[in-house]
Amino acid sequence: MTRFPAPDAGLRVVLTGAAGGIGQGLAEAFAAQGARLLLVDREAAALQALRQRLVDGDPGRSTIATAAVDLCDDTAVAGLADGLTQGWGGVDVLINNAGTEYPTPLDDAGPHANARWADLLDNNVTSMLRLTRALLPLLADGASVINQSSIWGRIGVAGFSAYSASKHAVVGLTRSLALELGPRGIRVNAVCPGWVRTAAAMRSLAAMARERGCSEAEVERDILSRQAVPRMLEPADLAGVFLFLASPASRALTGQCLSASHGEVMA
Repeated sequence: MTRFPAPDAGLRVVLTGAAGGIGQGLAEAFAAQGARLLLVDREAAALQALRQRLVDGDPGRSTIATAAVDLCDDTAVAGLADGLTQGWGGVDVLINNAGTEYPTPLDDAGPHANARWADLLDNNVTSMLRLTRALLPLLADGASVINQSSIWGRIGVAGFSAYSASKHAVVGLTRSLALELGPRGIRVNAVCPGWVRTAAAMRSLAAMARERGCSEAEVERDILSRQAVPRMLEPADLAGVFLFLASPASRALTGQCLSASHGEVMA
């Protein structure tokens, strides 16, 4: 793997949503760079399996910790911050990657439609604010905060209003926090991935196929036809973007939202 100027060995990195999809790819990439990692997710068993795999790949690694935390729970997040205060004393890189994805069609008249909409925004946006606020005293001067948005945070998508709204909100949150934290030299940026072959994205693709009355293969062909490079992204394809934003090589960037979409969105 290409080595960037940093993360350096010992750099303290908190990564949320680590147990699946893009999060696993990022955990692997930062571990390979020698970072000191705290992997956070709701799924304790999946976290432990990931940690074991990373440690098995490098038996000398004793700097990978896990925390099974619901980031929508104020008390749990406060406990995570307390543990980091005792254990690390500071954080150099915070990657707010955790989130969820499911359809929220406007014509859903079910009794839980509004709750599902609100829950998705809590998972995808408020959880980022909740954790960043809790870790604020721990963020080192010059730290990097990287928020996971989406190209759907730049465009509208029929049937996925809550997800699209949440990812638009992440863009706004990123820009506002960049201004608030800039005086301390803390940079806040976002990554806006396109279609990445993860379980969550494939569920969305399947939902779109059902809505359109066509096959999943047809939906995928339509997606790829809008990309300059007509290939579905894999989680590992995003690693370099996050490593760059975590490193001093990106010191000039804050308040930016980098589209990583094989050219589906070029802004």
